Amino acid sequence: MSVTTLRQPALAHPDKFFIDGQWVAPASNATIDVINPATEEVFMTVAEAQNADVDRAVDAARRAFDKGPWPRMKPSERAEYLRAISRELKARISDIGDVWTSQMGGVRASADSMVHHAAYKYEYYAGLAETFAFEELRQSAVPGKTGMLVREPVGVVAAIIPWNGPVALTANKVAPALLAGCTIVVKLSPEAPGEGLILAEVCEKVGLPAGVVNVLTSDREVSEHLVRNPGIDKVSFTGSSAAGKKIAAICGDRIARYTLELGGKSAAVVLDDYNLELAAQALAKQSVSLTGQVCASLTRIVVPRHRHDALVEAMTATYSAIKVGDPFAEGIEMGPLAMSRQRDRVEGYIEQGRQCGARLATGGGRPAHLNRGYFIEPTVFANVDNDMVIAREEIFGPVASVIPAEDEQHAIDIANDTVFGLNAAVFTNDNERAYWAARQLRSGTVGHNGFFLDPTIAFGGFKQSGIGREGGVEGLYPYLETKTLVLDGAPPHLA
Repeated sequence: MSVTTLRQPALAHPDKFFIDGQWVAPASNATIDVINPATEEVFMTVAEAQNADVDRAVDAARRAFDKGPWPRMKPSERAEYLRAISRELKARISDIGDVWTSQMGGVRASADSMVHHAAYKYEYYAGLAETFAFEELRQSAVPGKTGMLVREPVGVVAAIIPWNGPVALTANKVAPALLAGCTIVVKLSPEAPGEGLILAEVCEKVGLPAGVVNVLTSDREVSEHLVRNPGIDKVSFTGSSAAGKKIAAICGDRIARYTLELGGKSAAVVLDDYNLELAAQALAKQSVSLTGQVCASLTRIVVPRHRHDALVEAMTATYSAIKVGDPFAEGIEMGPLAMSRQRDRVEGYIEQGRQCGARLATGGGRPAHLNRGYFIEPTVFANVDNDMVIAREEIFGPVASVIPAEDEQHAIDIANDTVFGLNAAVFTNDNERAYWAARQLRSGTVGHNGFFLDPTIAFGGFKQSGIGREGGVEGLYPYLETKTLVLDGAPPHLA
């Protein structure tokens, strides 16, 4: 069968950019065709930014920061705009969900919760306006003086958004940056610009001051021009570790600030006391999220050697039962990969897994009942050595490697034997064992008995999985600079 779904985007200005509070014509006639990965048909066509468009957006953000009212407002005043953005995002929930599924192939049934998750982030950071210490009196060591520590906006931010979950990942950057008082240039992915264009419509509707948020779509070369622009004070990037290294090098040359949320090869450590069927169900449930195109996905499953075959059998049963098909259809659990090159990448890794001696337990091919779309079967490899390429490199697809370990410490060592350190999980019935195992794992997040991330705390990685944190109070600090004041006395509003 073939997938016939084709939804039309509810976008007002796909042929323009949102710059300085207005929808403006691009500097060239260049466009980008966005392909629906379930049908392989063009879903929409958007304007493609050139260097001149980027410079125009940066100039607008620079003026808004240097001369405009936004950085000079009270945090509580900025918070009201964040709450308005949250309300409008929820009002556009149907549009955003349809666009996300049509652009990327994510299951439509899960889209609404993702939009609510994004809207919540704006509400969360609005709430920090009343509790976060933007100004603090400090004891000064200078005789007769009053010390103050103040936190001010870092300046103009380039927010570079990936294609897999744009609405939520944009919120991770835009919400704290806005509360801090920054102005922003949002650079959308050429594969998935729709949600960002809707955000621009939302910013226009809520009356955000001109130049505070600017939105455009470009490919990689123009993105580098944005990073190099001297008007950008900070870059916030989510994407591959390879691209993150290049951004860090460019920013380092002029000491620009940056936050990097990068790749992962996350391990799930299944200890000897946990039910294997429950572990297999939890792993299968997380593997279908965004068709495995999640940087924090648990793709290395480390298990005691004497339990390896039983876990593989349980995972084979759960992964092979996943329903793959039209992401708009009821009952479907996993849609296609986002693009043809992504399927080529995943299929290439599956072939390498076969060739290096791992046993293909289930999956590994294209679903036989689908003759169109970038679909791939959920895949499990058994008897994987941690030195194999499928255990070392980020595949970014629904491919799990089951790795046997001799004992608990060996399992922890295997989990840590990677250049990445974004996410992990420990499966055990013992809370104390879970705590101590989690403390040994070199990872930014560790879940207990499943895939769990908490945006109200912090998210980010160790090692090559990134620098800095997003979410929670920790996600606000990267958008602030700390300044020390040594005064004759406290200002009246703090006295």
